[in-house]
Amino acid sequence: MWARHLEREWLDDLPSDDSAAQKSRRDLRRLNYLMLHAGILLRILRTALALTTIHSIIDIGGGDGTFMLTLARRIARRTPGVAVTVVDRRSSLSQETYRGFKALGWTIDLVEADVLEFLAQSTPGRANVIIANLFLHHLREDELRKLFGLAMHVAPLFVACEPHRGWFPLAASRLLWAIGCNKVTQHDAPASVQAGFRDRELSMIWPQHHQWLLQEGRAGPFSHFFVARHAD
Repeated sequence: MWARHLEREWLDDLPSDDSAAQKSRRDLRRLNYLMLHAGILLRILRTALALTTIHSIIDIGGGDGTFMLTLARRIARRTPGVAVTVVDRRSSLSQETYRGFKALGWTIDLVEADVLEFLAQSTPGRANVIIANLFLHHLREDELRKLFGLAMHVAPLFVACEPHRGWFPLAASRLLWAIGCNKVTQHDAPASVQAGFRDRELSMIWPQHHQWLLQEGRAGPFSHFFVARHAD
């Protein structure tokens, strides 16, 4: 399979109040549903919950927090009172999303910052889990290596769900006009696939350490998952 190719995505350069950007974010919420990412990460988190209690979650590149709210609604009954920190360079939390977390008994803190800078300034063991959903594919290998090196000191569990780099996801990404996605999404979706992952590419970047257990592979028709869990 071809090597990773990173291309600047249009959504990254649009103002948050731009109408095309707002429509593309709605497209992304729909694509998250179609790619089954909530279910994929939910299965990973349920396994984690069988081993430990989750009190704090950091969602890196979490945007407006709506995807994290979807996950929270599915596990809140078993994990009350979780503190969520959403880190993104440009984000906005709607009152509806805030009320959604509050209704679950969870708290949410939105941090507008570069993810690498945020992790570098975080205290060791700040969170139980770091979640990355459709974020890692934006980063070069050197940036991923730095992020992983920081993340392993911040939380004992790191989980990610990213595009699978393959022929079928790429072909599907070029047909999004058929379900009404706008021009921004039509450009960014194939770019995301070509910057995605396959095989054990992320495991090879994670710092090699015997105390960390790594899992990685394809998840569903369009996605790729990665889990790093501290053995303790």
